[in-house]
Amino acid sequence: MLSRISRGNSKYIPIAFGAAAVACSAFYATRAGSTIRNETKPAFTGEDKWIDLKLAKVEDESHDTKKFTFELQSPDQELGLTLCSALLTKYVTEKGNNVIRPYTPTSELDKKGEFNLVIKRYPEGKMSKHIHSLKPSDTLSFKGPIKKFQWQPNAFDSITLIGGGSGITPLYQLLRSVSENPEDKTKVKLFYGNKTPGDILLKKELDSLQEKHPDQVKITYFLDKPDGDFKGEKGFISREFIAANAPKPSEKTHFFVCGPPPLMESISGNKKSPAEQGELKGALKDLGYREEQVFKF
Repeated sequence: MLSRISRGNSKYIPIAFGAAAVACSAFYATRAGSTIRNETKPAFTGEDKWIDLKLAKVEDESHDTKKFTFELQSPDQELGLTLCSALLTKYVTEKGNNVIRPYTPTSELDKKGEFNLVIKRYPEGKMSKHIHSLKPSDTLSFKGPIKKFQWQPNAFDSITLIGGGSGITPLYQLLRSVSENPEDKTKVKLFYGNKTPGDILLKKELDSLQEKHPDQVKITYFLDKPDGDFKGEKGFISREFIAANAPKPSEKTHFFVCGPPPLMESISGNKKSPAEQGELKGALKDLGYREEQVFKF
């Protein structure tokens, strides 16, 4: 018989009798001690400190959006983020001012050694312009996680995600995690608006999820300027479309909204502040949904 490992002491003390038992105990003590010593702490645990991480790779996602791959501190380290959470990024300007912005990773939350951010470059966006100027081996400061919504599998029969432009990133994180979890049977609808076909971000990944989970995932694309091959809706995500295609107000459904201010104002109203949801407005209020049934990223 072997004693349990004490939580307060990293040493493993076998209690056994006989040469064979001692040898066996010593073997498992070494294995157990090795396991304890080699456990890797997640990169982000909520501590109030910034971590500088190296940019490993940059890939084009669209004409104004890139996918950035950052390396974690060790190859076997994980982010430490829960579903519906984000990271803060920071850089210091030449004048010594801090620029801080949140971004949602688009890679799997349990991916080891690295993670991805999909970031659109805005002409007036200080952080997005800075990140787009980075080259492999440059570093960026991160802190987190910033928890947004406490997701519980099967808490709802269905959810509806409404997004526009780069607002797809938290919605994609949620959509993928729900559909790829065999224990989560929540049905997911995504209404995703953009200007042109070239502006649709993560389309290959989104289409793949819909193809793999046709009974669980339904995606509708909206474009202001569709081309001849486009399969979706022309124009904005309207109140009429939501009324005809989304689940009716009930305790068994929920909405998640993320996008540029005009879309937010039209669909749900904008957030009051980064930490406050603000009053529910727009199409969802008009259709009878309540504030507690809508979450704004």
